[in-house]
Amino acid sequence: MIVTPKIRGFICTTAHPVGCAAHVNEQIAYAQQHKKVQGPKKVLVIGASTGYGLASRIISTFSSDADTVGVFFERPAADKRTASAGWYNTAAFELAAKKFGRYAKSINGDAFSDQIKKETIDLIKQDWQGNIDLVIYSLASPKRVDPKTGEVFSSVLKPTERTYINKTVDVMNGVVSDISIEPATKEEIDHTVKVMGGEDLQLWIEALLDAGVLANGAKAIAYSYIGPEITYPVYRAGTIGKAKEDLEKITHQINQQMSAINGHAYISVNKALVTQASSAIPVVPLYISLLYKIMKREGNHEGCIEQMYRLFNDQLYSSHNVALDEEHRIRLDDWELSPEIQAEINRDWPQVTSDNLEAISDIAGYRRDFHRLFGFEIDGVDYNAEVDIDVAIPSITISPST
Repeated sequence: MIVTPKIRGFICTTAHPVGCAAHVNEQIAYAQQHKKVQGPKKVLVIGASTGYGLASRIISTFSSDADTVGVFFERPAADKRTASAGWYNTAAFELAAKKFGRYAKSINGDAFSDQIKKETIDLIKQDWQGNIDLVIYSLASPKRVDPKTGEVFSSVLKPTERTYINKTVDVMNGVVSDISIEPATKEEIDHTVKVMGGEDLQLWIEALLDAGVLANGAKAIAYSYIGPEITYPVYRAGTIGKAKEDLEKITHQINQQMSAINGHAYISVNKALVTQASSAIPVVPLYISLLYKIMKREGNHEGCIEQMYRLFNDQLYSSHNVALDEEHRIRLDDWELSPEIQAEINRDWPQVTSDNLEAISDIAGYRRDFHRLFGFEIDGVDYNAEVDIDVAIPSITISPST
C-alpha cells in the first residue's frame, strides 16, 4: 500500500516502513563514521525503539561493538494499519546489527510489568550468562499499571503551583496563540511521578542485581531534562518535572546500591529535541523551533544520535572521570542552556507571532523532524511507491500479554 502521514494532534497515526529504516540507517552511518568508543559490550536498553533509547542502542552497537537487548512496547501492522514507528525502527536496527555481526534481540511488552522483567532476565541469563555492563533507561509512557496492585496511573502535563499562561504553536498550521493551563491536583502530581518517576527503574535494577546478571563495574543511566526559564513552570516545576526530580533522586540511591558490584548509576540531562514525548508538551515546540534556529546557525545543533555519541565518547567511556554538576548529573544540555543562546531566545520570544514564525524560528525544521520520527520526509525514499507494511522484527521475543 502507499503510506502517507496521518497526523492527529501531536501524534502521527501512520509510519512508513522504508522511511523508518532509512532514518535508522542514517543514524547507523553517523555512528560508523565516528571513532570507536571503548565502551560497553553487553547492553540492556529499556525503552529502545525511538528517540534517545534507539540512538543509545545504535551507538552501543555500531560505535562500541556491543551486543544489545531492547525492551519496548510497540505495535505490529494489522490489516491496513501500519505498525508503529518504533516497530519499524527496531526491525531495521536488528537487520543492520546482524549484518554487522552483533547480537540484537528485543522484547515487546509492558516494561513496567514483572513479567517483562522476568522474560528479559531469563533471556540475558540464557544468551549472555549475565554480564550486562550497561543498563539504559529511556522509558516514556502516558500510563503505568502498578505490577503489585494492578492500579492504573496516568500522567499529565501541567504546572503545579498556579495557572500557566504563555505562547504555544500549532506546529502543522503555524498558528501562535496563548495557552492557559490550570495547575495539577495533588493526585495528578502523584500519578505522574508514579508513571514517569524513578520507581520502575529501581525495580529493574533491583531485579537485575538479585538475578546476578550485572557485571562487576556495570553502569546504569537514565535520561532527564531541565529546560529554560520559559518552559520552567510547565516542565521542570510542573508535573513532569516532579517526576524527573524523583527519577534523579532514586538514581542517586541506585548509585549507592550498585557500589556493591563496583558499579555506578548516572542521570544524563539531555538537550531539547523533537520527540513524540516533547511534542505533547505545550509551549515546548515553539521553544524548540526558536532554539533550532539559533543552534543550527551557530553550528552546535545536535540530534539524538549526536547527543548519545557525545555521552558515550566524552563522558561515560572517556579517558577522564565523568563530569558531573553540583547535583551529580551529566549535562548534555550545556550548549542549549548557554547564556548567549538563551539570551537570544528570551529576546525573540516576546516578538514571535503567527505572521513572523517562519522567519524568526525554525518551525520548518521542527515539522520535518516530527515527520521523520515516523519515517516521512527522509531523503531518497519514494513515498509514491507501494510498500509492504507487514514487517517482521527478526529475532523478537513477544510477550503473550501483547
